[in-house]
Amino acid sequence: MSILTHHFNTKYNTAPFSKIKNEDFLPAFQKGIELAKAEIDAIVRNPTKPTFENTIEALAFSGDVLDRISSIFFNLNSAETNDEIQKIAQEVSPLLSEFGNDVRLNPDLFARVKTVYEQREKLNLNPEQTTLLDKKYKSFSRNGANLPDDKKDQLREIDKELSKLSLQFGENVLAETQAYQLHITNESDLAGLPEGTIEAAHSLAKSQEKEGWIFTLDYPSYVPFVTYANNRKLRKKMAIAFGAKGFQNNEFDNQEIVLKIAKLRFDRAQVLGYASHAHFVLEERMAESPEKVKTFSNDLLEKAKPAALKEFAQLTDFAKELDGIEQLEKWDGAYYSEKLKQQLFNLDDEILKPYFQLEKVLDGAFAVAQKLYGITFEEIFEVDKYHEEVKTYEVKDEEDQLVAVFYADFFPRKGKRNGAWMTSFKSQYIKKEINERPHISIVCNFTKPTETKPSLLTFNEVTTLFHEFGHALHGMLANTTYPSLSGTSVYWDFVELPSQILENWCYEPEALALFAYHYQTGEMIPMELVHKIKESASFQEGMATMRQLSFGLLDMGWHAQDPSNIKDIKAFETEQFAATQLYPDVKENAMSTSFSHIFQGGYSSGYYSYKWAEVLDADAFEYFQEKGIFNKEVATKFKENVLSKGGTEHPMILYKRFRGQEPKPEALLRRAGLV
Repeated sequence: MSILTHHFNTKYNTAPFSKIKNEDFLPAFQKGIELAKAEIDAIVRNPTKPTFENTIEALAFSGDVLDRISSIFFNLNSAETNDEIQKIAQEVSPLLSEFGNDVRLNPDLFARVKTVYEQREKLNLNPEQTTLLDKKYKSFSRNGANLPDDKKDQLREIDKELSKLSLQFGENVLAETQAYQLHITNESDLAGLPEGTIEAAHSLAKSQEKEGWIFTLDYPSYVPFVTYANNRKLRKKMAIAFGAKGFQNNEFDNQEIVLKIAKLRFDRAQVLGYASHAHFVLEERMAESPEKVKTFSNDLLEKAKPAALKEFAQLTDFAKELDGIEQLEKWDGAYYSEKLKQQLFNLDDEILKPYFQLEKVLDGAFAVAQKLYGITFEEIFEVDKYHEEVKTYEVKDEEDQLVAVFYADFFPRKGKRNGAWMTSFKSQYIKKEINERPHISIVCNFTKPTETKPSLLTFNEVTTLFHEFGHALHGMLANTTYPSLSGTSVYWDFVELPSQILENWCYEPEALALFAYHYQTGEMIPMELVHKIKESASFQEGMATMRQLSFGLLDMGWHAQDPSNIKDIKAFETEQFAATQLYPDVKENAMSTSFSHIFQGGYSSGYYSYKWAEVLDADAFEYFQEKGIFNKEVATKFKENVLSKGGTEHPMILYKRFRGQEPKPEALLRRAGLV
């Protein structure tokens, strides 16, 4: 019997990572699928007539062993992968997709679900039960349960193929990220780079027994390089390498994969009777349709574009004046923006970093959560972890009851994908009157401590930490009956509200006073720096908005139409970016071939959600500002109507219950300085 398939005999039933071996996974998945199938069979064979309890609720709690194994395995595949795990992922993904289809396309099971669904008016269900019933019915009808058998078979084939392709896509991006190194041996090529970045590059070279300094495409190395390196040729080299991932006609090329994924998603939507993949996806989102998303995006674009063009002209003039640059290129953007920001606000990330020691910022996030929601975080050492760098915490409420187990994993390493994300190893739910508390994790890629310095964050990294911690609070404070409606299981264009709203506290003097202290002198961040941070918050916001919208429009381009006629990814992108392009095109680069959000993560037809949720978060934060950013009453309303409710009701209902009205876009435009 695999360790993975029964109750873990550990504190809080946490995952026993050190005891799990890679070879345990495949048999555990097979056993998990077998157990889940048995639970489904029991529902189908039940001789009594279908009721909410014996069908819908039974279904909601089925497959928990399999869910648990999946979350542990796929989290490791993102944060601590290796060739063996990737190979298992390739084997397991089709099995899971096959099993999912066995459930969704099971006619006898669907017949029971449909019977309950058709009596829903008479059942006297509460809002959460009503939502569960609706979602369960749609999980069948939207996935082919009403189709004839030949179409069902077609769907199965498509799903199997898609699960393999998106894995392959991600593996290729990771391989390309890890394959590139810029090895510098001439010290003068380091001019302009922050000391900490140089030190990190030197220790990387040393670890490979090489002279000099090694820079990589991992964010903590790449971002400072293109932002600060004076050597324009080397910035160009790095930027081109970064933008060429998956687009180099080598063994890790993603061009064919992108075309295949887009086409298969379209075919799948057509089989289900939808005009496109985006039409299918958006039916279950606040935005409802591709037309609405495009209108929303284009309205914002119209407001942001004049500001963006003005900002770009200002940046161009500045670069020309400073260094005689005739034509601003992509590899100049971050570099001259940083210099211009320093000139306008006299604000340099390197001046700020000493005030943002990682441990203190994390404690600051904890303190904000305590002031708002009355929860405390205490580091514990008896919980097993998948890597020694991971930290584990016990989260308790004011009655000293367990709220959650929290894992934090902060530094880049081999086998960990770029970026930052929140995830969970166990969902919250209530079964047999026991409120099972969640195990939540955030994963980031911040600069590691060196021999002489702790990990010091750029301001951008501070907001990233708060962003992921906001998602984590959504997971930790969950309080719903059913696991599938718990925590971040909400409409995708609502999921960024809890994360994005928390970023606002990073700009507030009252919140910064909790954690922004110089790591050597212990002095608090000077108020003039705080004012500059706040003042510079809307610096180049027009350009930033336009960039974000361009990604969302590219996503819609791939998914809101029939992609069969797209033969050349580069030409297609050029067309999609026409309305938002500021810099000259770089022929060696493509965005789609490493656009993991939409081709590997869950953001296909959903990238617009970031901007959509920004409208919500700006509107919601204005409410906090009116009453005080640590106002208990507003915080409690946010906790009770948004954070704890998960996906139990339509997000607009929850939002209005918290705010008393629908969100207005003006708050976002005000904050961004676009009105």
